[in-house]
Amino acid sequence: MSGMRVTSPARVALLGTGNVGTAVLSRLASWAGTPRGDSLVLVHAGNSRGALRAERLCPAAIQRHLSDGSPWQGDPGLACLSGVAEALSRHGPGHRIVIDATASGEVADHHAHWLEQGIHVVTACKLGLGTTLERWQAINDAVARGSARYGDSATVGAGLPLLRNIRDLQAGGDTIHSIAGVLSGSLAWLFNHYDGQQPFSKLVLQAKDAGYTEPDPREDLSGDDVRRKILILARAAGVPLASDEVEVESLLELAADGASADGDLEGLDAPMAERFEAASAAGARLGFIARLQDGRASVGLESLASGHPLAGGAGTDNRVAIWSDRYCDQPLVIQGPGAGAEVTAAGLLDDALRIARSTPD
Repeated sequence: MSGMRVTSPARVALLGTGNVGTAVLSRLASWAGTPRGDSLVLVHAGNSRGALRAERLCPAAIQRHLSDGSPWQGDPGLACLSGVAEALSRHGPGHRIVIDATASGEVADHHAHWLEQGIHVVTACKLGLGTTLERWQAINDAVARGSARYGDSATVGAGLPLLRNIRDLQAGGDTIHSIAGVLSGSLAWLFNHYDGQQPFSKLVLQAKDAGYTEPDPREDLSGDDVRRKILILARAAGVPLASDEVEVESLLELAADGASADGDLEGLDAPMAERFEAASAAGARLGFIARLQDGRASVGLESLASGHPLAGGAGTDNRVAIWSDRYCDQPLVIQGPGAGAEVTAAGLLDDALRIARSTPD
């Protein structure tokens, strides 16, 4: 990066100051006085309580602002979003970039609008490309019509080069036939640690305490997050599936009498122990797998033979296998950490730096 040349610093608006947004701020603060830090100038930081705006915001000062509970400027919600474009456009030439570190559909609704205005969007939020076809198409159309770029590498795999490789294969004339993957870092951790000796529900609580799951672990166990991720990969591979076309086997449905619906996860213990024992007896291991095959997508619990391309990995690793004309007998396998605020923030800022280094149209 020491040889990076940027004619004008890119102006950045950070939306969301939760775990990922805070990690973005920490990374920006650590870059102060370096070529990376000089290439990205933070001019707006917003959350559900309001926003801070200035010609140049200090990331470390915002972190202190967050920790001491200081009041935010302006109105929360959409009132803050309406000022993002203005804040980015105040101070001369250069790229304008929104970094979306939220999980907000309200923010995702603005992605196409910002792109139409020539504002680049870099996001970890799966609600832009991983929900309705209409929203996905609006974002793609806005990118195709204008000069703004959409950085989405952090939406699947926390910055692993999954989407980039899928798009590069197609651009090189390859045809993708199927994709299968472990796409949830939290579920990967659970099944990498579950040995049938302790109740599955207790392991879920351990994952929650370690920060691997959402505050309500049922959001991870439902499979909905993985459904969005396989939708994003499928659409990138040229299969424009609708959201309801993905078949989802929720882990919550395994609980007897729907015991997990109200947060009582102990109903999962017996059925998960049975599935584990059956897999072990066959020399296999359990994994929560997303698949795209023959234009159809599914998400659910599977038993993986020891030699299966997805049977490896450890910790929160995501592991994705891609079969194509080029990778027919042996798939291309991409593996690495798929969860955590730090790696997700790194993926967001990688996309932002690529944009900052490019020549404005």
